[in-house]
Amino acid sequence: MINDPDVSAFESAVGCGERLRKAREGAGLSLEAVASQLKMPIQVVSALESEQWDRLGAPVFVRGQLRSYARLLKVDLGQLLEQARIAPVEPPKLVSHTHTPPMKRMAENLGRRAVYVVITAVLAVPIWYVVSSTTRSAPPSTASLDVVPPAAATVAADPASAAASPAAAPATSTARQEGPYLASMAPIARPAAAASALTLNFKGDSWVNISAPDGATVEKALVRAGETRSFNAGQVGHMVLGNAAEVEVQQAAGSVDLTPYKRGNVARFTVSSDGSVAPVSP
Repeated sequence: MINDPDVSAFESAVGCGERLRKAREGAGLSLEAVASQLKMPIQVVSALESEQWDRLGAPVFVRGQLRSYARLLKVDLGQLLEQARIAPVEPPKLVSHTHTPPMKRMAENLGRRAVYVVITAVLAVPIWYVVSSTTRSAPPSTASLDVVPPAAATVAADPASAAASPAAAPATSTARQEGPYLASMAPIARPAAAASALTLNFKGDSWVNISAPDGATVEKALVRAGETRSFNAGQVGHMVLGNAAEVEVQQAAGSVDLTPYKRGNVARFTVSSDGSVAPVSP
């Protein structure tokens, strides 16, 4: 190893790489041995000795590698490093981004708002469509049993003129479409002669609500004038007849007077298992 603190004028003129090469050869070390001890590629050690700094990267790395090489050989390169033709270490330039031009800031704000509006529309429009569709659904039509629809009353009062008049047909068709709605849970009993315990003959249009003894709906609809309903014993338990003055109720024994069961023009009564009629219990 070489440890000579007194450097002659001739030696001071020698570059760092040359000084390191002479120190390595004086110590009897090969390039491979130095590279192994410094854990550097042999090409890097060779470039350091030949002072090919541009092959070794940034100046800060070159200086560090030279110092490591000098420590291994115990050579002082302080003054030589100052004289060496190695570019000085320049600190990185810092660029401030804190100031944003007004136009750029305004464009960024508009872009963020546009994204917010688009996201809101994508989420809100389907919800609004579902809610509005549900709200627009028309409620079911209802009507009082005490009121006979005008079109039905016209047909009942003068069937012949209603049939002869061309305008009467559309009105009747409309009345049928807008009228209440058959909600029968049992087949409608048609006239069955002597087997029927109770028969209803409709001289005019009438709203009916007929229930079975267990409360199930037998028929709930607007029955037209001229139609007939017949029920066997035990088939019905409760009846409500609108426009009762135009309904004739018959039992096997004869006609039933609905006067005791009427309130206004609506009759309400119960039907026993044998077809007999009785008032509704209060």
